[in-house]
Amino acid sequence: MYLGIDVGTSGVKAALLAADGSLVEQATAPLEVSRPAPMHSEQDPADWWAATEKAVLSLKAQNRKAVRGIGVAGQMHGATLLDAQDRVLRPAILWNDGRSEAECAELEAAEPRSREIIANAVMAGFTAPKLLWVRKHEREIFDQVRSVLLPKDYVRLLMTGTKACDMADASGTCWLDVANRSWSEEMLTATGLSLSAMPELFEGNAVTGNLLADVAARWGMDSVPVVAGGGDNAAAAVGLGVVNDGDAFISLGTSGVVFVATDSLRANPSRGLHAFCHALPNMWHQMSVMLSAAASLDWASKNVLGTEDVPALLTLAEDSTGEAPYFLPYLTGERTPHADPHAQGVLFGLRAETGRPEIARSIVEGVAMGLRDGLDTITESGSKVESLTVAGGGSRSLFWGRILAGALDTPLVYRAGGDVGPAFGAARLALMAVEGAPVADACPPPTMIATVEPEPAIVSYFQGRQPRFRSLYSALQSSFRGDQ
Repeated sequence: MYLGIDVGTSGVKAALLAADGSLVEQATAPLEVSRPAPMHSEQDPADWWAATEKAVLSLKAQNRKAVRGIGVAGQMHGATLLDAQDRVLRPAILWNDGRSEAECAELEAAEPRSREIIANAVMAGFTAPKLLWVRKHEREIFDQVRSVLLPKDYVRLLMTGTKACDMADASGTCWLDVANRSWSEEMLTATGLSLSAMPELFEGNAVTGNLLADVAARWGMDSVPVVAGGGDNAAAAVGLGVVNDGDAFISLGTSGVVFVATDSLRANPSRGLHAFCHALPNMWHQMSVMLSAAASLDWASKNVLGTEDVPALLTLAEDSTGEAPYFLPYLTGERTPHADPHAQGVLFGLRAETGRPEIARSIVEGVAMGLRDGLDTITESGSKVESLTVAGGGSRSLFWGRILAGALDTPLVYRAGGDVGPAFGAARLALMAVEGAPVADACPPPTMIATVEPEPAIVSYFQGRQPRFRSLYSALQSSFRGDQ
């Protein structure tokens, strides 16, 4: 069997695959996010490790004993700062933290070739500007930094004693030369760091070390190989069989992602499009990212509508009969296409007759239109998307699927295990490494269980609403920043 571990934002997931690639078992342990100040988002790395152990030990002992390899995936961009003894210096600053906007401009000014090197605009969620913020505001901590690891790679360190990173996750740091798949000394110098602070780079299906003896004993396993794995979305793509040029999926997790695999690097930094290495050799991907997808539904369920959970919100939205307001889903700023950490959530167009069902529907529609903005940046950048496989927790709702298919005007494909995601892909990468299996054999698309075609009436509805949705951001942009 092969174990995949996904160090997510809301929890750590462990998934076990049989040698034939079928899912055997999975378990999850929850995580919390700390927001100590406006636009701040942090987690204690010790919580990642505790949740990892809890998730793994929740799997059946006889299955754990049969594990032959482990892959790791996880949330991207998080800055885990270690001293010379590998002690954590402060809580990790996460991907949806927006405090370092000023440092983004400073980094691009310090290295004018930055967009050419990293194939992306420097954004507040990425890792490098976080280090500049720490250097400016917490100098005593910055001076002690000897290593910077991404979240899953800190967990790897505790698993194996090695500091390693895959190409896909490294692409989101602003320190990787994405075309050449190597650390950029120019970008590190611009951040005040050196190559010595970086983990060793590996392709996603390469072995980075073995499970430490004490961890293996505690987990009831042999000292099995641990492979590089991937950033969460690249690993999810491997799990979904999105491994060939033009293959695509949409992720409906905390964040919302449209991901397209490419056989060459296709960048569009001016529109906030991410162009990263894939978790597989000689492959890249384009990725649009909205920061609050399922997070918007969760927020509205808890804080606005008082529904029991997100599925209850979706049921409420399905009961809507009146005109839905507009919802801008920018609760923690936005990446694609605005690259604006100051963007805020907005409900616009409330009327006396607006009820809870209409507000619920507006939340779902706002997320769908935000994802359409992202898809359009991808097609503008040279990729053609024929269909989208659906991944993430939102993949369980066919009602949401009808809304999304109409807003995106693209067929959605639902596959078995679509909610397992990165952990499944990480396990596949481990299988490839240990079995020596080629990509085509190890990464077939999972069984298709449903297809949602765009309904003409819903397509037409969103064609009428999308321009106003976009105009609201433009009209409010200066207000978000307090400029007027």
